[in-house]
Amino acid sequence: MVSIGNFFFKYRNWIFILFYGALFIPSWPLFSKEQFGDYYYVWPISIGLFVTCLGQLTRGLTIGLAYIVRGGKEGKPYAEGLVTDGIFNHCRNPLYVGNILMLLGVGILANSLFYVGIMIPVFLFIYQAIVLAEENFLRGKFGAGFDAYCKKVNRWFPNLKGIGKTFGSMEFNWKRWILKEHTTQFIWLIGITLILFLNYPKLTGYKGEAANGLEALGMGYAHLIRLAVVLGILLLVYLLIRYFKKTGKFKE
Repeated sequence: MVSIGNFFFKYRNWIFILFYGALFIPSWPLFSKEQFGDYYYVWPISIGLFVTCLGQLTRGLTIGLAYIVRGGKEGKPYAEGLVTDGIFNHCRNPLYVGNILMLLGVGILANSLFYVGIMIPVFLFIYQAIVLAEENFLRGKFGAGFDAYCKKVNRWFPNLKGIGKTFGSMEFNWKRWILKEHTTQFIWLIGITLILFLNYPKLTGYKGEAANGLEALGMGYAHLIRLAVVLGILLLVYLLIRYFKKTGKFKE
């Protein structure tokens, strides 16, 4: 399992792209009009947005309170030190938990039975393998210290006991959150925007003015322009953050 985890760790960014693209594969619905009536879309939108925002909140709190310098080095797990502060005092893999919630949420938002029933279980298997590979590395590097940490803190399910004390004893670094998380947030918001416009066109202003092949997308020109405007605003904000980061005008 460790060797499988090392493989997935090496190619994790490409794997994420595949899972992102799978959101737009046609699927049987989780919530259908026949079962839930004309306003069936309220369920996938409300539940999906809640779950995916909870995932982003989990990632944001983790990064803002105690950032972990752990990533890939030559395609292998790497860590400068064993971080146990902040959210890591309540869950060993809060960033991964956040990722899982974010993808599960957008899968529900997409109203995709295929994504929730097949892609998410596959994603969970991949993350379990990656975590086992990382733990094998951390145990080899930090030894008894890491074993003691594992006995105290759950691998996946957060223990919220003492969470108030954690928040009260640490200062949230919002600049670090933006600097470290802006790319993830940009991709996440792009996905939410596309799902809302493509899957629920009437909800986002489509009145049926489709023309010249746009019927296949369920969008008319005005609706397409609205989509382009929203995507353009998101891109502009992202590029501004990248510019301020590169020029050193915005830093921790």
